[in-house]
Amino acid sequence: MGIGTILIIILIILLVGGLPVFPHSRSWGYGPSGIIGTILVILLILVLLGRI
Repeated sequence: MGIGTILIIILIILLVGGLPVFPHSRSWGYGPSGIIGTILVILLILVLLGRI
């Protein structure tokens, strides 16, 4: 397992934790999950291009 795979797994876990369906994150809105989702997409593109 490379560093890229580990980063993707960590970001997916953060994305699920940041969704506003849990009681601790209802007041946050979609901001955190949108930011983490954007980072996840960028990281996926970099892994697929072989940069990471």
